[in-house]
Amino acid sequence: MNELMTPGLLQSIFPDENAIPENYRLDQPVEQREYLIDGELRTWTGPLNPVLSPVFVRKEGELTQKILGSTPLLTSKESLEALDAAVRAYDLGHGMWPTLSVTERIEHVERFLKDMRSKRDEVVRLLMWEIGKTLKDSEKEFDRTCDYISDTIKAYKELDRNSAKLIEDQGFMAQIRRVPLGVSLCMGPYNYPLNETFTTLIPALIMGNTVVFKPAKYGVLLVRPLLEAFRTNFPAGVINIIYGRGRETVGALMESGKIDVFAFIGTNKGANDLKRLHPKPHRLKAILGLDAKNPAIVLPDADLNNAVAECITGSLSFNGQRCTALKILLVHKSILDEFIARFNDGVKKLRPGMPWENGVSLTPLPEPGKVEYLQGLVDDAKAHGATIVNENGGERFQTFFYPAVLCPVNEKMRLYYEEQFGPVVPIVPFEDDEEAIRYVVNSNYGQQVSIFGEDSKRVARLMDAFVNQVGRINLNTQSQRGPDTFPFNGRKDSAEGTLSVSDALRVFSIRTLVATRDNESNKQMLARIIRNRESAFLSTDYIL
Repeated sequence: MNELMTPGLLQSIFPDENAIPENYRLDQPVEQREYLIDGELRTWTGPLNPVLSPVFVRKEGELTQKILGSTPLLTSKESLEALDAAVRAYDLGHGMWPTLSVTERIEHVERFLKDMRSKRDEVVRLLMWEIGKTLKDSEKEFDRTCDYISDTIKAYKELDRNSAKLIEDQGFMAQIRRVPLGVSLCMGPYNYPLNETFTTLIPALIMGNTVVFKPAKYGVLLVRPLLEAFRTNFPAGVINIIYGRGRETVGALMESGKIDVFAFIGTNKGANDLKRLHPKPHRLKAILGLDAKNPAIVLPDADLNNAVAECITGSLSFNGQRCTALKILLVHKSILDEFIARFNDGVKKLRPGMPWENGVSLTPLPEPGKVEYLQGLVDDAKAHGATIVNENGGERFQTFFYPAVLCPVNEKMRLYYEEQFGPVVPIVPFEDDEEAIRYVVNSNYGQQVSIFGEDSKRVARLMDAFVNQVGRINLNTQSQRGPDTFPFNGRKDSAEGTLSVSDALRVFSIRTLVATRDNESNKQMLARIIRNRESAFLSTDYIL
């Protein structure tokens, strides 16, 4: 047993302030008053929202929650000023940004990426402190985000190269290109406040849209080091960054009817509530990454070494706070006892601790009230017949919740349906494959499913049962988003639209064409326009 988890020692998980390595300390709270509107870093003089870390520290024997700083509590007035700046910059598609050449927009994004890379250490440190993400995963999130931007640039070049030609068909000549949609509102989640936010923000920008960006509710200070890079590398009004309570700021944006694209990663309830505020919903393009209850189905002939390892990682990486996490495990009764024994052995090897410590897997939870919510799920499951089957399962202290593995879980329990988004692992024993099929079919969510087994006919039958239920089927591996070149989507209440490097460019744009009859006069006119570079749209330039 991990020493930290012996009876009575859970409270020692939080460090003495003097024991925190100097490289990772945040000695002074960051009072952020800057926000970005119309190319100007404005200073907020109104009330601030305190930013608390999930990490508690001991100072002179007293345990207190670390205060990281504060961010502006802007109002609807400032959010509408940001919107007006984005509307002016877009100018019904006639603004400088949407009419720039592809090469010029790429140059702006490349300069931003260069400046962003210089802020790596600062952003990584804030990721650890704000959301409790381990040092390794925080570095991975930053680097993956930079790679995503680079891959987006490459994909945009390829997309434009494929458009740099005239098509001749049925007596017509045409050029088809992708153009922006308008003003975008981009909002990301707290669990990947950098990466998942930028997977919508960067494609929106590079395709020529203007953006109002509201950082996640938690993981908000980490945007501050990038404000100057946004300001200096994009024209005024192209990117505007606001802070504050969603109901005060975002609600006003949607009610204005001036938002053309809504990119949101969060809950389906939150997305529905915001979409309803838009007065012209038919004109609102939505790209949504929402809830998920991804099941793993472990068949009798599964390679248990692999299945257990993948299910542990899939259900407990970053404490299970991933939309792609495995949220429920359906395990065949014939291997249930052995699976649980091996799973619990694996959980015991996960080291609890602080984000900056080497080898740590389990960290404090950033969302206020999360520990109490998880406890409520556990209590409900126990009341309906489930048992905590792992040693120390569900032990809690302040913001830390040790993983609880529960079995048998059934349809009477909230855990059967609700996305726990935390370190609680429900196990459902099943005997007939139809039980597993019914679970997926009847679920309100349809992001992913993982199947573990070796019998090809049995796996194929399950696979075919799920292809019209979920966005991705994983065979003998955990559910996940990557690689970023793969489509990332979902069905039912799990998503709207598809994201990947290339798909994101498409969802933030629309195909438009210029066409004419194929005759000599029209050919000569098109040739003059192209040769003399008289149009930003009509061009046969080939980007290398």
